[in-house]
Amino acid sequence: MSSDKIKELIELRNRLYKGGGDERIAAMHAKGKYTARERIAMLLDEDTFQENYLMVQHRCTDFGMAGKELPADGMVTGMGLVDGRAVFVASQDFTVSAGTMGEAGAKKAQELMDAALKTGSPFIFINDSGGARVQEGVGALAGYGGIFYRNVELSGVVPQISIIAGPCAGGAAYSPALTDFIIQVRREGQMYITGPKIIKEVTGEEVSLEELGGVESHAHYSGVVHFVAKSGPEALGIARRLLSFLPSNNSEEAPILESGRQSVIGPDESFNDIVPEDPRIPYDMHEIIWRVVDGGDFMEVQEHFAANIIVGFGRLNGRTVGVIANQPNFKAGVLDIDSSDKASRFIRFCNAFNIPLVTLVDVPGFMPGLDQEYGGIIRHGAKMLFAYAAATVPKLTVIIRKAYGGAYIAMSSKELGADRVAAWPGAEIAVMGAEGAVSLLYGKEIKNAQDPAAETSKRIEEYRRLFANPYVAAKKGYLHNVILPADTRSYLAASLEMFASKRELRPYKKHGLIPL
Repeated sequence: MSSDKIKELIELRNRLYKGGGDERIAAMHAKGKYTARERIAMLLDEDTFQENYLMVQHRCTDFGMAGKELPADGMVTGMGLVDGRAVFVASQDFTVSAGTMGEAGAKKAQELMDAALKTGSPFIFINDSGGARVQEGVGALAGYGGIFYRNVELSGVVPQISIIAGPCAGGAAYSPALTDFIIQVRREGQMYITGPKIIKEVTGEEVSLEELGGVESHAHYSGVVHFVAKSGPEALGIARRLLSFLPSNNSEEAPILESGRQSVIGPDESFNDIVPEDPRIPYDMHEIIWRVVDGGDFMEVQEHFAANIIVGFGRLNGRTVGVIANQPNFKAGVLDIDSSDKASRFIRFCNAFNIPLVTLVDVPGFMPGLDQEYGGIIRHGAKMLFAYAAATVPKLTVIIRKAYGGAYIAMSSKELGADRVAAWPGAEIAVMGAEGAVSLLYGKEIKNAQDPAAETSKRIEEYRRLFANPYVAAKKGYLHNVILPADTRSYLAASLEMFASKRELRPYKKHGLIPL
């Protein structure tokens, strides 16, 4: 081979690798941001990236685009390894035409997604773009449409992760919304459908980009974003950590961490000191979760949204589990519209990717109120019933303190197909709390009593003794066991080992109709 030909190829590649050139790269760095290829290098194992279609160019001839070079068409695509496992990654290059999506770049991403589907490998999309390339018109829109279609094709087959490392505007925001997890970089990434200028023209409202589509907007209020990163490198680290809990596709099990395997797990007496004696005093459910999972290593999902329920990934005796738990420290752990949506989505993800579910229950019921009823709490709460009932992965439930009314059923009860349901000895399982039940059942007697306060206290004690304790449910077979708090981790670990090989066949159907 001629040395001139080799030199020519090396020079061409080096020029294209620089995207929009040294000046634009320097501008990115001045803002504390990274280029598309730098981000990929941070995400993947060292020296494993294989790029596709480096030399692809746009074919647009309108609006001064004829003959204009856009290296890699502003879209870097390829494959590599994360912890030795194959992934496919697309990264928008903001140094090239502000990372706008053109027809050629979209086709690169589409082919990459097709490859992820064929090989059963996760797909990661790093977003940093001005949106659809205006000069290419419907070609750019069609490019996004093809990506959306493939997002749906990949859904439930391979994990899809979106990283919002810059602008993600207009219709472009719908691709991340169709993926499984969104990681947003604080102050660098924004997501919105309509920008501040249009909003001001149409509604008169004035809002900044960060207020409209930043972390506060989507991690705290809309629930669109699942993880928040302080920087680009941290976002890529979050993606790597997330992948460590997940299987590569829906036909595999999640990786088992052999270093976390124990043949015997002894009691942990520290569980005894977490839940207060007074049922009205809150506590932090994280304290129980950290003791249940291996090494206290818990990766919480949507930490800042609907904080009355906690969801996330951990390991139990080396096996990945999805944890769903009420949080008494926030709204008393009640189920409302947002927490129902949050939990349902997480449950369905875990079920799609063969991840067992561990549910820790301390729930006073569904949230009452006009806003909740008008907002559709019946429809949203039904999503939890549907998600748990439809899940065929191993389902393990521990009732920690209370489980009242329909929320008892919704939190992975035996009747919804839970494989093992246990309760702590202080747990209360009833249609409602003792105070409410006594007021409803004995209101007349209390009103007519010589000492209404004493009568109320007597009736509450009687109700708790007769109905609001785990032994009533255990005697009727609604619980498998009443366990000592200290045995919680060992009970769950042993149950998971027994049900790890669970197989459950359901009636054939195209798909169920979850109440969306």
